[in-house]
Amino acid sequence: MYRPLSRSLASRRFNLHRVATVSARSYAVEASSRPDRFANKHPNYVNIVEVGPRDGLQNEKSVIPAEVKMMLIDRLGQAGMKSIEAGSFVNPKWVPQVCSHCSHKAQQLSGHNAQMADTAEIIQKLQPLPGVHYPVLIPNLKGLQTLLGVLRERESKQPNTPPPTDEIAVFTAATDAFCQNNTNCTVKESLERIEKVVNVARPVGLRVRGYVSVVITCPYSGKVKPEEVKAVTKELLDIGCYEVSLGDTTGTGTPTTVRTMLETVMAGLPTNRLAGHFHDTFGTAVANVMTALDMGIRTIDSSVSGLGGCPYSPGATGNVATEDVMYALQDSKYNYPGNLDDMVDVGAWISEKLGRRNASRAATAILARRQRQKELEQKETEQKQR
Repeated sequence: MYRPLSRSLASRRFNLHRVATVSARSYAVEASSRPDRFANKHPNYVNIVEVGPRDGLQNEKSVIPAEVKMMLIDRLGQAGMKSIEAGSFVNPKWVPQVCSHCSHKAQQLSGHNAQMADTAEIIQKLQPLPGVHYPVLIPNLKGLQTLLGVLRERESKQPNTPPPTDEIAVFTAATDAFCQNNTNCTVKESLERIEKVVNVARPVGLRVRGYVSVVITCPYSGKVKPEEVKAVTKELLDIGCYEVSLGDTTGTGTPTTVRTMLETVMAGLPTNRLAGHFHDTFGTAVANVMTALDMGIRTIDSSVSGLGGCPYSPGATGNVATEDVMYALQDSKYNYPGNLDDMVDVGAWISEKLGRRNASRAATAILARRQRQKELEQKETEQKQR
């Protein structure tokens, strides 16, 4: 069972001179004092964190070219997404392709070694759109040092351009069993690792978002107590994460279990610093999203065309599809970023590129309707030409 960290750890400071040379112009602003980039005057504005390019691709068996990933990231931005996870700085020799809720030991997934190895290239070449943010996953100090090195190199080559990313994501789980099978450490050890990363990242201007996996069910230890989820979430917030995403990694959650979990976690913790991350294994992800929104959550992680999965959680399917979330929010009190029709186009494109079925129900229906309309128009044209 996880026990909270000693606060003495929080008082430590890590002196890494190599990362102190990051440009003051780009990274001098303290993350804690930076205005919330998601600030919106509308009380029912739903922040959608598009996790397709990173979390969504982690379960693909074939290696995806960097060019395709960069095109996906750009298309998502053009479709109106404001937060797009761009990749991971996990050593590919250790973790091949990483999602915040699934970072696997290399000896068991060595066939995927190259999937996230090109993140440095993507960050180097990324042309950020105004108002769009591109967080990357960081597992430890070495990963952070790699990112900062890439940013320094990028700045030396493009001194008058904005940095491609100003945010990192860190990850842990609600159970020791999942952590040990996923990252070969306990929850406590993972939090110690995270704190070291946060203590370096924030002073150089990088915001830090946290992830907690298996908030409903652990594939190794069964049902997860909401109190365990709350304890880990509190630690991440205390460490310095500006927001914590609560992940139903196995996709077993229902509106009832999600509500029970959130009621516990939200008791004493700020709702505006929590997010929902739901997989659609049993077809309840959209219902769980609506439950979370009804309880006051205003940030939802989703993946274009329902990309994703978790090899370390047998049977788990992809993240809730961004198109399905958008469709569900239509004609409601909620506002959200992006354009549904444009996202349907992106989802159809990446599904074709990957040779996979589009897992978005809304997108599948919209595409079928478009095809039917096209056939009717063609038939009408042919009749007029006779």
